[in-house]
Amino acid sequence: MTDRKTLGLRDPSETADTAPNLKKKGRGWEISEKRLDALHEQAREMRRHSSEAHKALAERFAKANMGPFTFKRHAVVGSAIVDFNCHKLGMAIAIDEEGQNDTLAKRRDKSLESVGIRVMRIAAKDILEDMDAVLERITLGMRSRIADKRERRAAHNEGRSS
Repeated sequence: MTDRKTLGLRDPSETADTAPNLKKKGRGWEISEKRLDALHEQAREMRRHSSEAHKALAERFAKANMGPFTFKRHAVVGSAIVDFNCHKLGMAIAIDEEGQNDTLAKRRDKSLESVGIRVMRIAAKDILEDMDAVLERITLGMRSRIADKRERRAAHNEGRSS
């Protein structure tokens, strides 16, 4: 009888804290141009056929004055499509619709967070029922993200001066 080769998998705890290496392919991510084009086409279709919750939040973002921060609708980030993305803050908003695959969404969120993008999940029902509370939650998330960036910048500058 011959020995069978087995697939050796890395321990997930080893890779949990390290961000994936960026490649010079697919705008910095390890994605083929063909896959990236397909993602952009899928995002375009999603923008054309948005849910009611998505349309309501997009309308409020369009009317709001958020200074230098803008949220792009159905943005392609790496190999994921997020409902709203603020590149400047490194923050994404995902709208949880009824009947959505939660395990797939959690996996996507974990991969985005591994490269420094914070994902905020909001239920579509909450957007349609209490928009003001949702906007307050998003504002708090944005303030937290801004504070995180300031702290990292200060720590970086302090490290350079010593």
